[in-house]
Amino acid sequence: MAITAALVKELRDSTGAGMMDAKKALTETDGDMEAAVDWLRTKGLAKAAKKSGRTAAEGLVAVAVKNGKGIAVEVNSETDFVGKNSDFQKMVSGIAEIALTVGDVEALKAADMGGKSVEQTVTDAVAIIGENMSVRRMDTLTGDSIISYVHNAAVPGKMGNIGVLVAMTSGDESLGKQIAMHIAAVNPAALSEGDMDADVVEKEKQVQMDIARESGKPEAVIEKMIVGRMNKFVAESTLLNQSFVVNPEVTVGQAVSDAGATITGFVRLEVGEGIEVEKEDFAAEVAKLNG
Repeated sequence: MAITAALVKELRDSTGAGMMDAKKALTETDGDMEAAVDWLRTKGLAKAAKKSGRTAAEGLVAVAVKNGKGIAVEVNSETDFVGKNSDFQKMVSGIAEIALTVGDVEALKAADMGGKSVEQTVTDAVAIIGENMSVRRMDTLTGDSIISYVHNAAVPGKMGNIGVLVAMTSGDESLGKQIAMHIAAVNPAALSEGDMDADVVEKEKQVQMDIARESGKPEAVIEKMIVGRMNKFVAESTLLNQSFVVNPEVTVGQAVSDAGATITGFVRLEVGEGIEVEKEDFAAEVAKLNG
């Protein structure tokens, strides 16, 4: 039977398999669609594809540091149980080491990992472990000294729920760890006011203006109110201006200055950050099945 493009597309749409895999499955089964689906399933290809539609908002963030360069990489799974799986942890650790050699997440996905790309390695793991997984993002930091920290560690010092990198000049590792823990807990938006997203600042200013106008006060008074509120917003949002969790009597910037050190940058990645997880309505699901 001739294997048409339409047949290949139909099989791809129903299984999510790659074009070449779909074509091979149809060739092997003489165009029998049901048999082709079974062929893909036996190879683990349809299973992986089917899982790919499910939300992967759990997983691990791994960190690695070498020669003044640090990386944090997030590898997602569907449940937190997979984060405790030793095979998953081993794979994430290997991906983190490879991440040290590339510039961005797309290059990481395409990078070689034992004869296969990182992306293919993850796809193969989906078929074995049985959950959707993905290399979602990575961030890189360079500096004189890079200190790393992981919160809720699955593997101490290597991977956990939150990964933090801090770039410093001078200062000691103990101070760097304290600052990294502060970043993990407080989640600053930027290092300093000059590093803040201008759109975010402007949006906050407009919100505060609208709130102040509700009071009915004159515009001249409102302007003065906004200055104070925006100063507070910046102080609460920027690392160097935040009260240091280790010693709330001083800011992070003051603590670093007192130690004769300088923070030049930081990275914070948290598992699942920004991913919207669809909440299932169990009653509606049951009604749909019995409808």
